[in-house]
Amino acid sequence: MTCIPNIARRPSNSGMSTPISSCTRCGTCCKKGGPTLHIEDKKQIEKGYIPIKFLFTIRKHEPAFDNIQELIAPAITDIVKIKSKKGSSECVFYDPSNSECCIYKNRPVECRELKCWDIRKISHLYDKNRINRKTLLSEINDLWNLIQDHQDRCSYKKIAELADQVKCNKVERKDALEQLNKMIRYDYSLRHLIVEKDQKTSEMLDFLFGRPLNETITLFGLKIKEDE
Repeated sequence: MTCIPNIARRPSNSGMSTPISSCTRCGTCCKKGGPTLHIEDKKQIEKGYIPIKFLFTIRKHEPAFDNIQELIAPAITDIVKIKSKKGSSECVFYDPSNSECCIYKNRPVECRELKCWDIRKISHLYDKNRINRKTLLSEINDLWNLIQDHQDRCSYKKIAELADQVKCNKVERKDALEQLNKMIRYDYSLRHLIVEKDQKTSEMLDFLFGRPLNETITLFGLKIKEDE
């Protein structure tokens, strides 16, 4: 098997497509979502060039789309990404009016290495040295302990097992539903309690604890019915 670069093309005046060998600022890559962050991006985060409020975490074992393999699979470890705009897949830092990045000088390493006309570098980097919450927060003991407790009590591996029981095992269905509801209520209550104590943390919740379970539970083929 021989690896070859993915060659992007653009239309020429003759109507025939020609290979691209430099960025045309079309914005296609920025419109597909924010990049995953790596250890090389730690300084930009710590200096505030990439504010934490614009990050979210895909937690370990959470179903996630792999852009390189183009399939959905459980995340092997935490994945920290830049958020997309609400109701859109565009990276939150993309400025469509000028077709440019608002943090271009301090953009993440994935954005620096991404070349749509040759994806070899980004393919090699893609799953290497990914940054995680522990790298950024482990020195804040009380907060990190709370994150670990949430991770243990709301494990996506356990959620996947319970979801299978709900769908396939009539004997264990009721108990599985009770456990899932308990997880969802805990996740919901924890987020609200933290925001009540400090309103500023509301923008950081998706980074600290990942996306709310009442939203991600649909990834397992289940639906939420809200009660009082």
